Amino acid sequence: MNYQLKAPARINLLGNPTDANEGDFATISAAVNIYAHAVIEPILDSQKIVLEQVDMDRNHSIHTIHEEHSTAAIPLPLFGKFKLVKAAINRLFYFSAEFQEKVRKNGFFLKTWTDVPRQSGLGGSSLFVILTLGGLRALYELDPFQHNNYTFAEITQRVEAKDLNITAGYADRYVPFFGGIAYIDYRGKLHQKSLQEEPYATYERLDPWGESLPIVAISSGIEHDSGDVHLKMRPKYLKEYDDWLSQGGESPPMVRFMQTAWETAWRGKIALLNRDWQTFGDLMNTNHAVVDQMMRYCGFKDGAGWVNNLLIQTALDHGAYGAKLTGAGRGGSVFAITHPENKNDLKETWERKAAESGLRKSTIYIPRIARNGLCVSPLKKQ
Repeated sequence: MNYQLKAPARINLLGNPTDANEGDFATISAAVNIYAHAVIEPILDSQKIVLEQVDMDRNHSIHTIHEEHSTAAIPLPLFGKFKLVKAAINRLFYFSAEFQEKVRKNGFFLKTWTDVPRQSGLGGSSLFVILTLGGLRALYELDPFQHNNYTFAEITQRVEAKDLNITAGYADRYVPFFGGIAYIDYRGKLHQKSLQEEPYATYERLDPWGESLPIVAISSGIEHDSGDVHLKMRPKYLKEYDDWLSQGGESPPMVRFMQTAWETAWRGKIALLNRDWQTFGDLMNTNHAVVDQMMRYCGFKDGAGWVNNLLIQTALDHGAYGAKLTGAGRGGSVFAITHPENKNDLKETWERKAAESGLRKSTIYIPRIARNGLCVSPLKKQ
């Protein structure tokens, strides 16, 4: 059977970047209705793997690239355009004896494409790994208990962090699988141990209270790599944390930054349950201030990034309750919580500010919470 798949992008509403530094921390994160897509089909009685990716360039021209491999060549070489997909295939091959057996008999065709702006701070790289794992699970009818979404989220983390040296947060790997809006607890995941040697994240759904969040978001069009940020912050955090544990005394700056970010998440959960958008917005502003201060402390001269700070201040000046980064900073996307009747006005305000600031590649949208995470369905024959 052939399958079509889609996986939603994520935004971190409160608590980030504690999902990238872990410890006794948590975020409130949400799936939004911006998707990456895939189609997967069997190649029967063949050991061929055909990978295809459809991209749109800056001039909106569509380009299709592909690679072919043999299933006998797994583990596949991790270079070229399909590194995320191939690393996912390799990890699943090592993890699952069932997949090893079945893929050796029949190959597959996998095509991917995405609506998520490149390097926009919406967790876009993880989506290609998630689509690959979800597609292979469906195509080869892998045991759903062994190959469950928690395990696949953890495998996604290791594909990126261990195999490809992509440093990003656990929310990127969990939210697209599970969807909705959730309070995600990362306790026990600080040192990123081997699979099943640390706790899985706890994913507490808050959909009944959060689906109507009045959100407006803007992707600045300035591409950034979240790893550029986390590769400075995480090692600094780990060193200060480990030194503090061994030496005692007052908690160091990075630990204090993360504790404050986490506090915005647990207090934000209370505000969300009360549908208190003003308090929720105030906590977003606190979260952003902490991130901006922390990034300056880590050596980023313009903190969270001049464009992010400009767009956030613009939103606040025009009545938003709160505004902050969706991800790591220095580019990417920001979002704001505003009065429901003010969403279109804020969208127009950001459009004017983006034009004035030369942000020609910016995209402004009013996202909705995507209740469903990874969706897999049979592909209807044309």
